[in-house]
Amino acid sequence: MEEQKDRSKKREKRHEETWDPFQLNPIGAEKERKRRGFVFLQHLFAFFVGLLVLGSAFISKGSLLVLTTMASENSLIKKDRAFHLLMVACSLAVPNVLLFLKSLWKCAFKSCVAPKIKTVLVICLIESFVSFGTSLLALVAMPHFDILTSLFILGSVCFFSSIFQAAFHLQKKAWKIIFPICSVVFVLAGYILLGLDYYIRTTSTITNGNSSKDYLYVGLGIFASILVSLNWWENSFQASDKPHNTLIELEGFRDFVFVISSILRTAVIGIVFAVYITIEGVDWSVFSNVPADTVQRGVGLFLLQAFASAVCHWFGVVSCKIHAVRCSFALPIVLTTPAVVIAFVASFLVQFSNILENNINATIGGFCSDFYDYKLMDTSKLVLDEISNSICHTSVRYNEPWGPAVMGLEGLCWWVGLLCSTYYIWTQKFQRIERTSQIFVRRLYEAAFIDQSLLLNTRIIKERKQESGKKVENCVIYLCATMWHETYDEMLKILTSMFRLDRYRGDVKEQHKDKFDFECHIFVDDSFEKDTCHVNKYVKDLVSVVIEVYRVFTNKEPDEVSIFETPYGGRLTCILPEGNMLYIHLKDKQLIRNKKRWSQIMYMYYLLGWKGYIANNPQRLQTVVNPCRASLISMNGNAFILPHDENNRRKNISDDNTFIMALDGDTDFHPSALILLLDRLRMYQNVGAACGRIHPTGMGPMVWYQKFEYAVGHWLQKTAEHVFGSVLCSPGCFSLFRGSALMDDNVLKRYTTTATKASEYVQYDQGEDRWLCTLLLQQGWRVEYNAASDAYTNAPQEFNEFYNQRRRWGPSTLANTLDLLHSGAETSKRNSSISRAYIFYQIFTVGSSILGPASVCLMIAGAFSFVFNWNANFAILLSVIPPAVYIIICYTTKPSFQLAVAAILSVLYAFLMTATFLSIIGQMVEEKTFITPSGLFLVSASILYVTTAILHPQEFGLLIYGLMYVICIPSGYLLLAIYSMVNLHIVSWGTRESTSEVGKKKTMGVVCDKRCTMCCWDIKIEVNQETKNVVLQQLQQTIQQKNLNKQQNINNLQEIQLQTLPHGNEAARSKSENSDDEYENDKENHNHFEVEDEEQEQEEDRQQDGMQDIPESVWIKPVQEEFLKKLTYANLKRNLAEQIKHVLRDKRYKDVCDELVLMLTDTLNQELYGTVGPEDILPDNLIEELKESLYFSARRILAMDEMEILEMRIKRAIEKTLMAPQVEKLLDEENVFWIKLIERYLEPLSEDQTHKEEVKRELKSLRNKATFLYFIVNVLWVVATFFLQAIGEAISIKIPKVYPNGTVTNEYLNVEPIGLMFLLTFAVLLIVQFLAMLYHRVYTLIHVVSYRSKEKDYNTKDSDDEGKDGLTISNNLSPILL
Repeated sequence: MEEQKDRSKKREKRHEETWDPFQLNPIGAEKERKRRGFVFLQHLFAFFVGLLVLGSAFISKGSLLVLTTMASENSLIKKDRAFHLLMVACSLAVPNVLLFLKSLWKCAFKSCVAPKIKTVLVICLIESFVSFGTSLLALVAMPHFDILTSLFILGSVCFFSSIFQAAFHLQKKAWKIIFPICSVVFVLAGYILLGLDYYIRTTSTITNGNSSKDYLYVGLGIFASILVSLNWWENSFQASDKPHNTLIELEGFRDFVFVISSILRTAVIGIVFAVYITIEGVDWSVFSNVPADTVQRGVGLFLLQAFASAVCHWFGVVSCKIHAVRCSFALPIVLTTPAVVIAFVASFLVQFSNILENNINATIGGFCSDFYDYKLMDTSKLVLDEISNSICHTSVRYNEPWGPAVMGLEGLCWWVGLLCSTYYIWTQKFQRIERTSQIFVRRLYEAAFIDQSLLLNTRIIKERKQESGKKVENCVIYLCATMWHETYDEMLKILTSMFRLDRYRGDVKEQHKDKFDFECHIFVDDSFEKDTCHVNKYVKDLVSVVIEVYRVFTNKEPDEVSIFETPYGGRLTCILPEGNMLYIHLKDKQLIRNKKRWSQIMYMYYLLGWKGYIANNPQRLQTVVNPCRASLISMNGNAFILPHDENNRRKNISDDNTFIMALDGDTDFHPSALILLLDRLRMYQNVGAACGRIHPTGMGPMVWYQKFEYAVGHWLQKTAEHVFGSVLCSPGCFSLFRGSALMDDNVLKRYTTTATKASEYVQYDQGEDRWLCTLLLQQGWRVEYNAASDAYTNAPQEFNEFYNQRRRWGPSTLANTLDLLHSGAETSKRNSSISRAYIFYQIFTVGSSILGPASVCLMIAGAFSFVFNWNANFAILLSVIPPAVYIIICYTTKPSFQLAVAAILSVLYAFLMTATFLSIIGQMVEEKTFITPSGLFLVSASILYVTTAILHPQEFGLLIYGLMYVICIPSGYLLLAIYSMVNLHIVSWGTRESTSEVGKKKTMGVVCDKRCTMCCWDIKIEVNQETKNVVLQQLQQTIQQKNLNKQQNINNLQEIQLQTLPHGNEAARSKSENSDDEYENDKENHNHFEVEDEEQEQEEDRQQDGMQDIPESVWIKPVQEEFLKKLTYANLKRNLAEQIKHVLRDKRYKDVCDELVLMLTDTLNQELYGTVGPEDILPDNLIEELKESLYFSARRILAMDEMEILEMRIKRAIEKTLMAPQVEKLLDEENVFWIKLIERYLEPLSEDQTHKEEVKRELKSLRNKATFLYFIVNVLWVVATFFLQAIGEAISIKIPKVYPNGTVTNEYLNVEPIGLMFLLTFAVLLIVQFLAMLYHRVYTLIHVVSYRSKEKDYNTKDSDDEGKDGLTISNNLSPILL
């Protein structure tokens, strides 16, 4: 209700100024609200993670100590101590087994570099010492200690870690070296106190089961703990400079080393266990006669300890990734030892208090004496009794208090020593979704020291590095949207998304927490009318959308619009409300190649090539037309540097931190979606591209089908590709590419290849996004998928449009995948994400997709047999008749008729699938069992998809569209496959064709023209005569006209360039005729054009006053007039008020802002009221008079309020309000760049008729070969199934009929082997993809939680930082005054 009132007030205010106050309000244009509920859930999640870390660490440590106590000679059940010792050894081996499996997985599914033998031997030697120390401590020493001493001595394993920290001087501040030194002192003090404690016990007059032999185990314990402390040597070494460099080579073959070391560590544990058991004289036969209750108890404690350790380690990683290091990681881990001590002591005191209730005079000594004649009476109390019995073997039973005090001081020293050694954790800062390898140095955790290993394994980031290199680097993002005949509403989506990002990023003078700058570029294909130089209706709609969206977001008209005539057509530039730039590139297909791939090449060369070159060579750019309109960021992310700013050097942004966001003209996204993709590329340097979750939008059955199809593709297929290897296709409608990846060898350069062969037309032009990703993968780059990054794009709503779109996608997908598999051996060597196992997985999926038509035919045959009770072989024969007939139709008729037949067959197949679906359910009800191949598959697939949808709660409603997807399977996987393969030779786009051009085509010899509308499908059937000769003549005339227009445009551009040069430079004018030396000549000529300051000012004034010497094309005037509407009386009042509010948005200036708005509005009314109408555009002379009047009023008000410091701001606001759209000249250097780029890569294609005929023949030949191979494989599959069924029961597999309650009947189900094999393989594929989805969902949740804590967080600068004499522009750089 409040929103409605607010909108009403704004509308009423607009209505006071104009009779047309109505406006569009796109969805998502409103300001983002802070979701307090989600913030609360995020804190609750962090608290929950912290509890899990503490609880799992407590259980892990407690269960291990109980096992070691039960393995002690003083155990209450000594006869089972050997088995419990075996469980301790198994607990120590579990982390090594997990490490082995994970490293083996990475070696199998990632590339593995050949290791260096010397490095492997050194690491294996250290690992052997550590494993020997761990086994010696846990298997030999700790069973001879009491449970508290065993707990305390685990804290002493930080000895060598502290020594290395002090030796390498890892602290920036010298005084912080006291922490590792104190840690060493406390550990040594603990060792001394341990010896003193056992001296007190052995010399005590009270018998406590201690003897002089205990000194041996004390020494073993100290020695073993020192050996164990070597385990984290790499943490200190990697933080130091010199040793760190020697460890870099280890990263390439770390997985292989882990495989070897984990086997070695496990072997050492087994050897120590076997030797110790042999020395103790234990008979090995005792392990075969273990009582059942002992096995159950020991195995239960072992499984509990192993599970708790793994959970603690994993949630420790999660807590660091979600920026909860202190509260959810460090604090719970540090409190683990005190919590275990409190629990053990409390258990002892509770049991002793129970004795006191029956005997008030009872003593602790007497209580402990009862355990010597312990008889196991209550199994449930055994664990508590073991804890109390072990505590009784400490000094606690003595009457003197100093005995327990020594033991307590011993534990406190080791605990404090551990805190001092890991003090850096409390100030540690990790990036969002930091890599686990960047959080923990070692992938392995230690089961015996779960809390100590997590603390000591946390990576030390040297403070000098953390302040310099470890910070998130600033980056630049180029948003590049390609448009091809988008509608008004589709343009509204992409412009709204860009304006949302501008609002999220905020003022360019402020540093955003996410540290990024961006520019928006829109490339409009086919922008001009065919026979005239005027812009077409799509450009007019785009201009209207820009004005409308700008008005919605700011309540004013666009600021500082510039219009350029360029060699490729034209360009419009506009400054977005917060100062970021919007560029609209209008492409003339007579001057430059159209279609999406060539637009991508155009902006990649412009943004990565040209802007990168100029950013690295600013001296090359001599001409500055208008400094205020120059790009605020460049390839290197810096403010535009003027010639006189020679001493101001920019901070370079590398190609790795330059990103291109590929968008379609109808994409709708939120800033969070972009930042989530940015996180992936920032975190993993080998990631060349990342895509998000694409949601199709629209209405109708075809959109419903695509909604579930997209959902399944992203839920299962893309997640499996992401987890097992790399995503094969990053869609061009919403993908973020790394600049260095695109600039890599064999990527962008090869992407410019013009298709000349038939196979190239299919692979290059029909699916340009997939081909670009294939090039990235072959060069070693990884492509990732982020499920939390949502984007919405329009999907085909008509049957014909959908089939034509998939007609392009299907063959292109198959061609690129086969290309990647063909080069699989070489790609797996270059790309660490592409392994041979992953290649096998892709071969399996490709094979399944190729056999799709045959599988659908067999499924239809089963439907016939099931519904109509026909013979199975007859059903197969009948099922292949419609596809065979449709193949003949596709070969002999036009595409329009093929689509009409496909639509009719799709409806018939949908009815059949519905009947089959219901019949299977009816059969399960009738037979009272679903344990049949078809029933099991249906039930299991349904459960799998429902579970998957539950794990995607925001998309759960898409299950409704799953029914539409199921009944359309024959259409999507049979008819569409046939249509795509048979029409493979057609390489036209097929979607968004221009209706105006189609309407102008002559319909000569039309025999029949019918249109059928049914079930939301619009089908057109047209039969006409061949007009080959006429078409040939028209093509020849068009080609000649294009060549003539192109040459004329180039000549005109060169003439314009020469005219704009100074008149005295005749030499340059003559030399510029040579195109090969054109750029060097321009460079030399500019060096002679140094003029005095006064002449420069006059030249700039002349350029800014209209640049009258620039010849204007006919398209410029209409576009300029659209933006000139900002200078109407009604718009000026609103624009002026909003400009004043914007520059004085600081709360300190609220009063003066209100006064200025009121007084300046009055001044404007006095000057214009009665002079011009509300919708009249002000003439230039009136604008100048109004400007002076507003200046005078503003100065007077500011002087009265003593706010003269704001004069420059107000002056700038008035200038922007009265600034008309400017027609400007493109920089000479950039003009030359575009001419050469077009000449080299983007010249309009002008193929002769002979070449076209040759390509057409090659395409048909390729079509025939591909379809023959494609269909023969499917035919063989169907024939094999047919003959196996014809043979009958001889080779069929008999499966007994089983009811859901487990009852087995004497009836058998006959299943043919091939069908069962295919069913099982498909089920295995689904299960594998489902497991990958589970893994991916967990890390998606972590990413979302970690991101939300950082959303819309700014480091704002003080308003007073803005200079009095100019405008401060800064992008994480020192201020630059313009």
